[in-house]
Amino acid sequence: MNQATLRFMATAPRGLADLAARELRELGVVELSERTAGVRFAGELRAGYLACLHSRVASRVLLEVADFQAADTDGFYAGARAVDWRAHVDPALTLACEFTGAHPTITHSQFGAQKLKDAICDQLREATGARPGIELDRPSVRVLAHASGPRVLLYIDLAGEGLHRRGYRQQAGEAPLRENLAAGILLRAGWPAIAAAGGGFLDPMCGSGTLPIEAALIAADIAPGLQRDYWGFARWRGHDAALWRELITLARARMRAGVPNSIRGSDRDAAVLRVAATNAARAGVDSMIRFDACAASSVRPEGVATGLVCANPPYGARLGDEAAARAAHRELGAVLREHFGGWKAAVLTTDGEAAHELGLRIARKHELWNGALPCRLLRIDLADPGAPARVPGAPRIPDPELAASPGAQMFGNRVGKNLRLLGKMARAHSVRNFRLYDADMPEYALAVDHYVDADSGAVHLYVQEYAAPDSIEPAAATRRRAEALAALPVAAQVEPAHIHVRVRRRQRGTNQYTRVAQQGRYTRVEESGLNFLVNFSDYLDTGLFLDHRLTRQRLRAAAAGRRFLNLFCYTASATVYAAAGGARRSLGVDLSATYLDWAAENFRVNGLAPAQHELVRADCREWLAEARAASWDLIFLDPPTFSNSKRMTGVLDTQRDHMELLGHGMRLLAPGGLLLFSTNAQRFKLDEAAARRWAVTDISATTIPFDFQRNPRIHRAFELRARG
Repeated sequence: MNQATLRFMATAPRGLADLAARELRELGVVELSERTAGVRFAGELRAGYLACLHSRVASRVLLEVADFQAADTDGFYAGARAVDWRAHVDPALTLACEFTGAHPTITHSQFGAQKLKDAICDQLREATGARPGIELDRPSVRVLAHASGPRVLLYIDLAGEGLHRRGYRQQAGEAPLRENLAAGILLRAGWPAIAAAGGGFLDPMCGSGTLPIEAALIAADIAPGLQRDYWGFARWRGHDAALWRELITLARARMRAGVPNSIRGSDRDAAVLRVAATNAARAGVDSMIRFDACAASSVRPEGVATGLVCANPPYGARLGDEAAARAAHRELGAVLREHFGGWKAAVLTTDGEAAHELGLRIARKHELWNGALPCRLLRIDLADPGAPARVPGAPRIPDPELAASPGAQMFGNRVGKNLRLLGKMARAHSVRNFRLYDADMPEYALAVDHYVDADSGAVHLYVQEYAAPDSIEPAAATRRRAEALAALPVAAQVEPAHIHVRVRRRQRGTNQYTRVAQQGRYTRVEESGLNFLVNFSDYLDTGLFLDHRLTRQRLRAAAAGRRFLNLFCYTASATVYAAAGGARRSLGVDLSATYLDWAAENFRVNGLAPAQHELVRADCREWLAEARAASWDLIFLDPPTFSNSKRMTGVLDTQRDHMELLGHGMRLLAPGGLLLFSTNAQRFKLDEAAARRWAVTDISATTIPFDFQRNPRIHRAFELRARG
């Protein structure tokens, strides 16, 4: 049975379905679709077993055994009885049944579960002369029916009981956090990357230790299912014991010993810490965690420069003491602000007033559910916990005196004028994200891009400061930058916290996408009806090149029914456009794992199937040289001006190397195909040999959007086709 293509549903706590989908992709599952309550996916039995063993956030892994329409109770009974339950249930063993969802006539879950049990037992008795016993706690097989109107899906629960039951927590403190929710919080907060970089971990209110234990399991790559002593599939008739033993062996081989991370948990209650230590020992990670009995106000980084503070502080709805909850949040906020600069924090809370007591700027909020209790996960960057990110010379808040200076007034007037004119043009073109200012006045050498958060409607300004030439005194450059930043909030009608500043220097032999920070904040923006995630803090570019807006539209118009190749694909925004235009298949190639992960997220927020739109990590030049088949109808080639990435062979110089790149790209074009080549090299000149070898059309002028008309050399673009 394990070689057949099966359909599964991995349920997850509300707010964590995207993390469950990411886990499944990392496990090799390619056919999946995200739902509010989890992820539907397909594959061999191996995929279901891997999800059971390795998913940290899934609540259950369900194997679909039937999908039918049932308008009434009799139809439900008949549909359930039509399944050959001999393939799943041994009538000599035990059974449990559940019913969930909303059905036209079955309005009580207990009644639905009873009818499901009757259908299974009646069919087995008729076929075998025997029927299984009923056992609600750890049955041999658990069957679940889920109704969505008249449609009914029947599942085998492969886990048998919640996957949050890892097996290590036999005791818990008051109001414990479910293990899979704890893991989801850590994944959402970026703990895997922090752990891989050697960062520390601290839970200053750890209770029975769930967060530190899950942090240690992640850091050591210990599969969360390894400690479980009960699986719902163990006595299911479709179980492949040999396959399961193989996966267990592989999971144990992945475990890392001697993980150097500093992982700590602390709590005022020494008795609950003894429970935490016992749980950690049962999980096999006691050697990785130190537990200390102390107040949250006493914790310190202890020599670890970076890391994650993760806490589930008491809140009034949980412990019935709102005053104590607010005091706990206030205590936590004070110690984070005073002692954990450079760290990140993640705080789970339900009480907005208590959360306000933290006194910290919240970078991101995520809606989660702890069982039936709605919660919010607050993510905080403690590099600057009380104010927007800023650069030297930029005021923490707009300085009224500086904003009133002649220079600031002059700059603000220009920005205000641009906002009126360009804003009107943007509305006419249904554009929300555009370049607002681009060194219009030479003494204020800034580029200001205007973005709109598609979820909140908030406006963000992404300010890039061109490095001043040596002829400009540093003090003068600093003063002008400060004047501009002081004027922007009023002139552009933007909150100061939504102004993000970067210094851009000319790239000479270096990778233009170098990382400059590591905050991991992403904002969803819309362009031409499509979704893109942008990052205002970590890189010199946001992930969406605004000057390529018309180029992307050109690709969408040309993509219908075509096979699309995106070289140096970056965050794959061009692929999203091509897919929207009807490309039947695409391949994106880039050397950066970071940007390919980002591209995959852009695919996810646009509902693109990974099986149809593939991403490959490779050096594009090497990949091009080795590729053979002329199988692409549409190719987009947009190399960086320069790149000397350590992962890359040699140095890429687009002016020097473009004929080599074009030659390989044209070799891969199918008959009648089109290659669109673009470069942001300001002084680029196409080699004259290109026009002799191929039919070349310079389309640069037609691809410059209205907001970049002041700089018509922002990029060059060419269409190439084979001659004849």
